[in-house]
Amino acid sequence: MATIVNNPAPAGDSNGSSGLIIGVLLIIVLAGLFYVYGLPSLSRVQSPQINIPNKIDVNVKQNE
Repeated sequence: MATIVNNPAPAGDSNGSSGLIIGVLLIIVLAGLFYVYGLPSLSRVQSPQINIPNKIDVNVKQNE
């Protein structure tokens, strides 16, 4: 014989959808902050441009 346990609903759980609304708003705010601050900083990350001359003069002129 199976035992069935019916747990009563908590008395203070009348505001169940507020957590979902707060979570969705938090995700929207975080996505907006990533769009404003994250994407521009990612586009600025590039390898540095280093110019190397074809010829380097290594002769040192000493004054006597």
